[in-house]
Amino acid sequence: MGIDLGTRRIGVAVSDSGGMLASPRATVERSGDPEADRAALVALVTELGGRRVVVGTPLSLDGRAGPAARAAAEETAALAEALAPLGVEVEGFDERFTTVTAHQALAAAGRPARRRRQVVDQAAAAVMLQAWLDGHPEARDG
Repeated sequence: MGIDLGTRRIGVAVSDSGGMLASPRATVERSGDPEADRAALVALVTELGGRRVVVGTPLSLDGRAGPAARAAAEETAALAEALAPLGVEVEGFDERFTTVTAHQALAAAGRPARRRRQVVDQAAAAVMLQAWLDGHPEARDG
């Protein structure tokens, strides 16, 4: 599973059983309570049978970890702690340009701007997860 941590929404993507193709799956609206948001993600991982969660880390253009990346790393660590009892591995992954790429793909598909906003987070999660899958062929089942 791939997770794109937005400030208002969290995008979720999943891969096929063979680990070849990432697809947008869900959007979790931020509640204002980080623990409730984390519980919603744990429930979603459990429901979907996730075995590994890749969380986007928004590094700066020069590859450094700014405030947003440090906040994402803290959230990733808390999610890893919550999912550890379930045997689910969690790791961070560079997500630079995923939202831009997702917006471009949705626009190219003819999605109006208003409808893009509703799904861009999960599309960004799919872009990020696909990049992770492409770089980790050993993670494939088939």
